Amino acid sequence: MYKNEDSSIHQISLPLVNKNEDRNVFPLVINVLTRFWGEEPPTLEIESRSKYYEGYKGSVLIEGLEIIEKKLKLSSKVYRGSLDDLKRRLSQGIPLIVILPGIAETIQFATIVSGHDNEEKRILTYVPEPDSFGAIPEEKFVEEWMQDDFLTVLVYPEDVKDILKNDSFLFDQSNKISLEAERLKILGKTDDALRLLQNELGQSNDADKNPQLLLMIAGILNERDDIKCIEYYEKIIEINPKYYLAHRGLGNYFLKKGDYSRSNKHYIEATKISPTRYGPIYKNLGLTYVHLGDNASAKESFKQYLTQVPEAKDRKNILDFINS
Repeated sequence: MYKNEDSSIHQISLPLVNKNEDRNVFPLVINVLTRFWGEEPPTLEIESRSKYYEGYKGSVLIEGLEIIEKKLKLSSKVYRGSLDDLKRRLSQGIPLIVILPGIAETIQFATIVSGHDNEEKRILTYVPEPDSFGAIPEEKFVEEWMQDDFLTVLVYPEDVKDILKNDSFLFDQSNKISLEAERLKILGKTDDALRLLQNELGQSNDADKNPQLLLMIAGILNERDDIKCIEYYEKIIEINPKYYLAHRGLGNYFLKKGDYSRSNKHYIEATKISPTRYGPIYKNLGLTYVHLGDNASAKESFKQYLTQVPEAKDRKNILDFINS
């Protein structure tokens, strides 16, 4: 832990890992914390698991967590964190992975919180470049983190277990079930994924209060055009009104069903929560305006879409409409 002279900055020194070492089954954030705790990534295991995800561009977080737990002397917790918890872990010398909103065509991303500046009220994050780190105003960080219900990943070695033994980690089990279901879904085993999630929902005391698990169920039902997805999305919003992905999910469902007014309402709510999180949402918002007969608002939404996704494949068609 590094502290400056007046102790206002608390920052953990993390190893510099090349961005090229990022793997979908062993994301960069897992790689960095593996090395931080004195372990080396098991290359053969990583390459072996990667073969199942050729062509898949996202991260499979559960694979990385399995690798460190089965092949290395590390464990993990996946839970709903808080600002107080985050600062306490940092004071214990434990960096944390948090999930934050993405930009452009990235819906969300994982980063490592390595410190905080008490005087400037900033959260410090890992940047894979020499002598660099990110600094996010504390209030903004909390607002963004809230959009994914403060999802937090703690990676730790055996000798840290005693420090954590009396602490509770809300939703750890159901979050890991959600990650396992996500893996099954990526592998094309959607029925198995849904069955796993529903079993957890029926057996766990707190799963019905966990937005991560509810979102996975809602997403699968949405893809199947199942009206039951609505109640899951609405439950998430009841738990956390700032949960961006629930509003986006409802917007997508109602758009498919031709209920353009309700779709429009939820897309607008999502963009109020985060105007820059996911550029393509503005294309869908524009489509709702077209169907509602409001071409002026549609054009403004399409302009925002192209601003956030300048390399969009349908750019020409969108521009033709804007200029019509």
